[in-house]
Amino acid sequence: MSERTARPPGKKAKPRLKRKDIQGAKFLAPILQLLAPLHDHCPDPKRNLHYDEYCVWLLLYFFNPILDSMRGLQQASDIRALREQLKLPRFSLGSFSESGSVFDPQLLVPIIDQLGESLENIEPNQQLLGLDKRPVAVDGTLLHALPKMVWALWRDDEHRAAKMHLHFDLLKGAPESATLTHAQASEIDTLRTNLRPNRLYVQDRGYFSFPLMAEILQAGSSFVTRARNNMVYETLEERPLTEADRKQGIQTDRIVRAGWDLKHNPISQPLRLVEIHVSDSGPTSRPRVDSKTKLYRTRETDHTLLLLTNQLELDVSTIALLYRYRWQVELFFRWFKKVLEADHLLSLSENGLTIVMYCALIASMLVTLWTGRKPTKRTFEMLCFYFAGWASDEDLLTHIERLKAHEKTN
Repeated sequence: MSERTARPPGKKAKPRLKRKDIQGAKFLAPILQLLAPLHDHCPDPKRNLHYDEYCVWLLLYFFNPILDSMRGLQQASDIRALREQLKLPRFSLGSFSESGSVFDPQLLVPIIDQLGESLENIEPNQQLLGLDKRPVAVDGTLLHALPKMVWALWRDDEHRAAKMHLHFDLLKGAPESATLTHAQASEIDTLRTNLRPNRLYVQDRGYFSFPLMAEILQAGSSFVTRARNNMVYETLEERPLTEADRKQGIQTDRIVRAGWDLKHNPISQPLRLVEIHVSDSGPTSRPRVDSKTKLYRTRETDHTLLLLTNQLELDVSTIALLYRYRWQVELFFRWFKKVLEADHLLSLSENGLTIVMYCALIASMLVTLWTGRKPTKRTFEMLCFYFAGWASDEDLLTHIERLKAHEKTN
C-alpha cells in the first residue's frame, strides 16, 4: 500500500463488554417494581424499548464506570445474560434517542416522592431535628449544552446551557425535587411554582424577593433567606445575645419591618433580621467589588451576612446553623456533576434531559437508601467496583457496615 493511500492510525477501539464487566442487578431489582407502572406509557406496536426499561438502562449507566456514552450503553444491551437477569430488551441507538423525546418525564416525579418517603433522617444534629418544619435548601446550577440545543437559552447561540433547580432535604441528605429549565429561567419564578407546605426554605441572596416570601407563607411554609445589604427596614425590637451567640459571629438579632411600602413588601407581619460576621484569618487578597451592593471587600470570606426569616421564636443559633447547612446543596451539585457525571449529554432534547436528570436523582437516592448516609465519592467508587465486578457482595456489605460503625462513633 502506498504512503498516499495508507489510512492514518485512528483511535483504538474499546474492547467489547462482557457479562462479567457488569453486575449488581439485584441492587436495581427494587426500583424495577416502582418503575413497572410506566411500562405501558406511550404505547406503540413498533416500540421495543419501554419507559421503565429506558430508566433502568439509565440507572445502570450511572452505576457502571465502564459505560461512558450512549453507544457504550447500547453495546451493554447486547449482553444476553444481563438482559435476562434484568428482563431488559436490546435497543438501537435510534430507539434510545427517540425514547427521550416521547416519554413524559413528569411520571417519574411520584416515584421520586415515594423514594423520598422511604428515606430516613440521617442528620444527627438535634437543633435541626427539633424544627417544626422540614428544612429544605433551594438553589440552581447550570448544566452544559451544545449550540444545536436551541431550547437551552443562555448567553448566545454558541453558549447554551440548561439549569437544574433543586430542592434538597437537609435532614435526609437527599434531593426532594428538581426542575429543569433553560439557563435564563428565573430561579424565583421556578421556586414560586414548586412550593410545598410545611417546609422551611433556606435560600441564598438570589432568591431575595418579598413577593416570593409572601407566597411561601401562603403555602404554609417558612423561609430563611439571605437579604441584600441595602435592604430598607425599621427596627421594632433589639433582642439580647449570649456570649455563645457572639462567639459564632452573630452580631445582632432584631425584629424588623422590612421594606419601605406594601408595594415592595406585601408581608405586613414583623420579620426577624439576624446579622452574622464571617471572618477569614488567611492572607488578605486584593479588594473586589460586591456586584449586589457595590461595596468593596478586602477578603473573599470576610463579610457580613443578613438573614431574614419569619421564624420569630427560633433560637438565633439555629437560624445561623440553617444557613450554614445551605452549603449542602452546593456539595450535592459537585457530586451530581463531578462524581455521578449526570451532566453528560445522553439526550439533547429538554424532555430527554429532564428524564436523565430525574434518573440521576433516583440513583443518588438509591445510594442513600442502600448505605443510610449521604453519597460520597468513596462510597460511589465502591458501588462502581461492585457493578464492574471488581468487588464482591461481601466487600460491599463490609464497606456499608464500616460506614455505619463510623457514624455511631462520631
